Amino acid sequence: MFTLIRCGYARLVGFLLVLITITWTTWSLKWRTEATPVRMGDETLQYFLRKGKIENEDAADVGWFHAANSWSGIAEGLQSSSLMIEADIILRGYDPTDPIMAHPPATDSDITLHDWLKEVLMSEKGIKLDFKSLQAVAPSMRLLEEVRGHLLGPVWINADILSGPGGNATPLDPASFLQAVSEGLPGDVLSLGWTTGWSPNINNPGYSWEMVQEMEKVCRHLKQPVTFPVRAALLAQSFHQLQWLLQQSSRYSLTVWTAQTDEWSVEDLLPYRQNIDQKRVYYDIPEQQLAMLKKLSSSTQKDISSGT
Repeated sequence: MFTLIRCGYARLVGFLLVLITITWTTWSLKWRTEATPVRMGDETLQYFLRKGKIENEDAADVGWFHAANSWSGIAEGLQSSSLMIEADIILRGYDPTDPIMAHPPATDSDITLHDWLKEVLMSEKGIKLDFKSLQAVAPSMRLLEEVRGHLLGPVWINADILSGPGGNATPLDPASFLQAVSEGLPGDVLSLGWTTGWSPNINNPGYSWEMVQEMEKVCRHLKQPVTFPVRAALLAQSFHQLQWLLQQSSRYSLTVWTAQTDEWSVEDLLPYRQNIDQKRVYYDIPEQQLAMLKKLSSSTQKDISSGT
């Protein structure tokens, strides 16, 4: 009898220990999930690979269609070979003050963001929404969330939030902007840049250590992937600063862009192409210059391999 009681007691203790262990493990995992923000990587390249739009994980293979700020513009963008469509958003300058697709100094457009999003629904292209007005962000994010389930491609959210080299324009307040876009999905790419300027026949400064450190401080606690749009004409003098910035998180990437009147050499971009993982540098530059960069990089690598 005593032996039976002892066996029953041992089984009860064992059962309680197992129950306590399961309860503790479940609570611990729940606490970790709630206490630690989920940090997402940039899935843009993986998406286009799955769709067969690119053959390798090379961000340089992602093409861009710009300023799709009209009915004709979005129609052309959807028919183009570009994988990403970019458009600018402001609030209409008179009632009804809906979010519209326009770039300052324009104050009106023939297409609203609501209608623009309806056009891109079920398209396999990605979209980049470039905010030029802080007031336009919150109502635009609400419209975006209404159609979120029908958007197939990557979503990038862009704004200049800090002052950069030669920048005279006023950036959007970073805290206010990030608060307004915080309702987006963790996989959305935040494209966070600096206001910049460039002038011919002068020594234009690049991105300083102070600038990149300030940007890293803003972005270090974000859960979304972040790409930093950087101006091609300012990159020759900025390699070490921007390389350091990318080293701070695997969620970070660069998107190289250029203005029509900027003057720069393809060789200025060679250190970025050769010394940074090709998955982490997008090139939003003219096709001819991009082709030259790829060719120059490939030939340089062959020379290094052959010892010439």
